[in-house]
Amino acid sequence: MSAYIRRAFSCRNILLLRSSTLHGYSSSHITRTPINMSMFDSDTVFNVPASNFIMESRRTFAKGRKSKDEAGVSTIGISPDVVPNIKANAISLMEAAIGALSAELSKLRTGRASPGMLDHIIVEISGMKMPLNRVAVVSVIDSKTLSVNPYDPQTLKQIENAIVSSPLGLNPKADGDRLIAVIPPLTKEHMQAMAKVVTKSCEDSRQSIRRARQKAMDAIKKLYSNLPKDDIKRFEKEVDDLTKKFIKNAEDVCKAKEKEINQG
Repeated sequence: MSAYIRRAFSCRNILLLRSSTLHGYSSSHITRTPINMSMFDSDTVFNVPASNFIMESRRTFAKGRKSKDEAGVSTIGISPDVVPNIKANAISLMEAAIGALSAELSKLRTGRASPGMLDHIIVEISGMKMPLNRVAVVSVIDSKTLSVNPYDPQTLKQIENAIVSSPLGLNPKADGDRLIAVIPPLTKEHMQAMAKVVTKSCEDSRQSIRRARQKAMDAIKKLYSNLPKDDIKRFEKEVDDLTKKFIKNAEDVCKAKEKEINQG
């Protein structure tokens, strides 16, 4: 029964609120006359500050409206770090492309000894396959000789088999607890084949860098309606400059490798 009574008074309050709005009652105070809840047919009246209710409604409505500039055009604010994030992502992708290129070229055997030339060789020990640089330390004795020192001398034979089975054409010999690998001179055919690999790797790197550029440009284009045209053009030029810089880096890495191959 009390629930019905409260609902009835709630409806009555709404009606009184509308009435007070129309007749301009003062909104400075809320006055409530004590009511005996047992008297459902009481004639007690509530004076409710209708203007407060109207003001709050207006505030709520205003919060939901889109902001407009002086010309009356709707605008959407963007975070100030959006463009720096786009550039940072592009740089990260381009650096990854250069890193992948360097790793790929390090696999190529030239006539000169390099500690990284054995990193990609996979060694199987106790049923587990691991890169050689995880199980041994490779160092350069001279320009034509490598030293391979296993962390565990018991794995010396497995490391030797892995090096012999690789396409590098090396034939290491045991020297106590280490292996000595002499780098044989390159044949003309081998040099030509590696030059083609370098050319292809360089082009793959260029394509990766250009894809990173396109991804950044697509992200910047989405800001066209929110940023001045001059800012957009400046950001696009910065991405283009980054692209040129990283492509030149890739080409320099490949030229250095080609020189190393040609020197035999």
